[in-house]
Amino acid sequence: MKKDYYEILGVPKDSTVPQIKKAYRSLALKHHPDRVPAEQKKEAEEKFKEISEAYGVLSDPQKRQMYDQYGHQGIDQRYTAEDIFKGADFSSVFGDTDLGDIFSQFLGGAGFDLFGGSSSRQGGTRVRRGRDIQYEIEISLEEAYTGVKKKITVPRHEHCEECKGTGAKKGTALKTCKTCNGNGQVVMSSGFFRMAQTCTACGGRGQTIQEPCPQCHGQGVVRVTRSIEVNIPEGVDNDSRLRVRGEGEVGGGGAGDLFLYIRIRPHAFLERAGKDLQMNLPLSFVIAALGGEVSVPTLGGNVMMKIPAGTQSGKIFRLRGKGMSELHGGNHGDQYVRAMIQVPTHLSSEQKKILEQFAQISGEKTEAGGSFTEKIKKVFK
Repeated sequence: MKKDYYEILGVPKDSTVPQIKKAYRSLALKHHPDRVPAEQKKEAEEKFKEISEAYGVLSDPQKRQMYDQYGHQGIDQRYTAEDIFKGADFSSVFGDTDLGDIFSQFLGGAGFDLFGGSSSRQGGTRVRRGRDIQYEIEISLEEAYTGVKKKITVPRHEHCEECKGTGAKKGTALKTCKTCNGNGQVVMSSGFFRMAQTCTACGGRGQTIQEPCPQCHGQGVVRVTRSIEVNIPEGVDNDSRLRVRGEGEVGGGGAGDLFLYIRIRPHAFLERAGKDLQMNLPLSFVIAALGGEVSVPTLGGNVMMKIPAGTQSGKIFRLRGKGMSELHGGNHGDQYVRAMIQVPTHLSSEQKKILEQFAQISGEKTEAGGSFTEKIKKVFK
């Protein structure tokens, strides 16, 4: 179970951003893996990652509000490991440098990845994972209720088949970059900080192309459009974000991910409020007065609902368990049904006669200025 972010940094919940930044800097310097004995290095790496994650959330107002309201669950559902560090002000703590590189260099290439897999190392060369793709998909409320499989068409970059992703013309060889000696990075030292920048000569690959591939013009990737089948689980809501791993753009460190943002079309008569559903149900005057059973539509099929005699317009009934489920399944919410009494607009002479008889028996006057009007006058007198 994850520890509380405020507890990790040792600050109270009402701390200001400068106080949080000060606490993080102190802890980051204390637990820096290059400043501890070798036998404590692994433990320091974990601690360094833990305090950096806490700072990434608490120093960002939007993420902090989400964490304060929903805890770790709210952060994990909305943000990826890499997203946690986006927007966080690390530059004023460690200087305006490439965070992915500087943190990787702090750990001397030990395989620790602050950004949760956004990059890796191959033969001393830093290899970045492919970019993530965002895609908005619209579904119906019925599909959100049951879950659904959808085929979507996604444009993305993939490895060039002609050169197998090398960027070099078929039959030609790559040469070791002279600028970085095949490391893919140029490293600069300042005190105990070691800052690395991607080699501009080879683009971080550690090798240079002599003759570019005519198909991809030396890029190693081409833009294609793929049809992908995705599973949308039951219980999704507007702005739900789903991750499809490995369906993003390609990269030397593996493919990125595809993120689906859900949009749910408005329903003809149902409105959603979290896990609950709401609707208005037209009722005839006779059913409302005498009572009976009516058929009520739900997303799981029609159900019979009892209407007690004397039901007034606006009365709300609850159908337990007929609402939406939790994401990926679980307990269902309820469906709330509001009775709306329908007054007939076209009456036959016989119907009018029966209603007039009813009014007489009830002591009501039907002509203008009758008993109801007289009651109103008495109130305002």
